[in-house]
Amino acid sequence: MNPIVLIPARMAATRLPGKPLADICGLPMIVRVLRQAEAAGVGPVAVAAGDGVIVEAVRAAGGRAVLTDPDLPSGSDRIVAALAQIDPLGRHDVVINLQGDIPFVKSEALSAVADLLATYPSCDLSTVMVAEADPADRSNPDVPKVVAAMQPDGRSARALYFTRSVLYGDAPVWLHHGIYGFRRAALERFCAAPPSPLEKRERLEQLRALELGMSIWAAVIDEAPISVDNPADLERARAYARGLT
Repeated sequence: MNPIVLIPARMAATRLPGKPLADICGLPMIVRVLRQAEAAGVGPVAVAAGDGVIVEAVRAAGGRAVLTDPDLPSGSDRIVAALAQIDPLGRHDVVINLQGDIPFVKSEALSAVADLLATYPSCDLSTVMVAEADPADRSNPDVPKVVAAMQPDGRSARALYFTRSVLYGDAPVWLHHGIYGFRRAALERFCAAPPSPLEKRERLEQLRALELGMSIWAAVIDEAPISVDNPADLERARAYARGLT
């Protein structure tokens, strides 16, 4: 495999406008994500930016960024557009889609999605999940869950469904986190298809892949990464960064 890590980012976030350039202890958030991805050593890293100011910030920090159409509907569409500029000959057969709002993503999470694609030839799309830490997560529609068939190793599972609904029973509830590894052909097929009925119902785009018949595998990670979606999350990220210094 020859992976590449792409980080989609745009300024027009509804709940936190200008999020990619939000300062976290002296560094724009997108630069923190970039540096974490580079440190993982999974493959070359670039930002697929929807705005010129993001490109400028990334390049000023010594990173690679390409400008894409700001009107693209999703991060997946943005990375396909970036790939067309970065790798038109298709040398990279695996694409890791790392969201630009996970400023302290661990190397293990990126390695895990790549390893699943290497381990399971039938896997079209890989992702990560973490065991619930708070029972309230079971009924929180803002926390997507994975219904998964766990493998004997206890560290990987075939995803059967993703939902925002309540899950019941004594078994662990697995919470989904949006780090994805795609085989390139699967990514292109996914983005060429329209939003699916289940995707629109649950507001979870990975359901489109399942409705297309793709195989999704999930790796267990031990700690949920901080995801910045609103001002409160941003303050939590800043507090975390202060604890690192």
